[in-house]
Amino acid sequence: MTDPLPPTSGAPSGMDEIRLARIALAWLVEPGSRSVFRLVERFGPVDALRRLLAGEVADQKLRSTVESRLGAGDPWEAANTAAEQTGRMGARLVTPEDEEWPARVQDLKRLTLASADRRVDQETAPPLCLWVRGAWPLDEVLQRSVAVVGSRAATPYGLHVATEIAFGLAERNWTVVSGGAFGIDAAAHRGALNAGGLTVAVLACGVDRPYPMGNTALFDRIADVGLLVSEWLPGAAPLRPRFLIRNRVIAAATLGTVLVEAAARSGATQTLRRALAMRRPSMVLPGPVTSAMSVGAHELLREHPEARLVTGVPHILEEVGRIGADLAPPVRGPERPRDMLDDESALILESVPRRGACGPDALAARAGIDLRTALRKLSMLERLGLIVRRDDGYALAPAGARPSSGPPRQPAR
Repeated sequence: MTDPLPPTSGAPSGMDEIRLARIALAWLVEPGSRSVFRLVERFGPVDALRRLLAGEVADQKLRSTVESRLGAGDPWEAANTAAEQTGRMGARLVTPEDEEWPARVQDLKRLTLASADRRVDQETAPPLCLWVRGAWPLDEVLQRSVAVVGSRAATPYGLHVATEIAFGLAERNWTVVSGGAFGIDAAAHRGALNAGGLTVAVLACGVDRPYPMGNTALFDRIADVGLLVSEWLPGAAPLRPRFLIRNRVIAAATLGTVLVEAAARSGATQTLRRALAMRRPSMVLPGPVTSAMSVGAHELLREHPEARLVTGVPHILEEVGRIGADLAPPVRGPERPRDMLDDESALILESVPRRGACGPDALAARAGIDLRTALRKLSMLERLGLIVRRDDGYALAPAGARPSSGPPRQPAR
């Protein structure tokens, strides 16, 4: 059994025992472990690690995991190495003991998923620590943030919409959070960057080896003006299960999640399901019913009445913004002068023949109103340019002469 006492004499400058213990725990057990999180909550990181190394835990599965992992090396040595690598790459470790820790991720303590039969759906505890590349304080950047996620195999429609949404959010000083993948994730990051705004990529690997490699230039730009964030030690590989483990952090760290495009089995739907389970604003952007890339998104809308359909930034801000201050404007078509007419004026206008002219007496009779009222309404309709007066009565104004939009110059009486 590995020596449970930490080699603190080899600790790098500025890295205390608690922080090293958190790194060692992140190396020893994959993030999200509820058993490890409870140990840390009860005993603190250092004692929790010592108990794990001594086999003093009741969870047999966890003991077996630790024993197997110890075959790869000593956790304290791994922590020291990771701490040195963190400093060399210009990154930093953020822990719950730090002021910039994003408190919102602690809501993962209460996350429970229905029909959780897989480890990634059961082990959804808060992170023990986070590696960060970028100058901004993590808590400040995430204070006003929205997750924009979706399919890697995105359609041109999805890419366009994700870019527009992210651009609009960034313009309004909201941080856009996503996972850095091809497709919708990359479009969201680029949209925010093009608006000169902030964006955060939450990775499923070490912050020194962002994945996919094809987005390397994008990751470098994000690190320069935004943040790269990960639960995994420097050098950690992007293993497939880690993407689903990572998704819970995206959902928990933000005020709301927008799903732009997702196929039936897309991992992006899991991010929204976690947001739904935490009762965070959960939004779905609809796509063509003929597109396989929208099946998963549409099914979420059918299965979860609490998920909201959104079509743009105003709808999103109405869900995540301040109550009463970020309401989306009502959808209206172009205003026409006839839309402002009262009932009697509308009746008179409808009574004017499509061709030829008609006298006021006949128009009053057709509309079923008295002559005096009819004359008053005819005068107003003439001022609006909807009818013209001729020697033989009133006729509709020529199509080219009628006003197409704009309110009347005075209200109808």
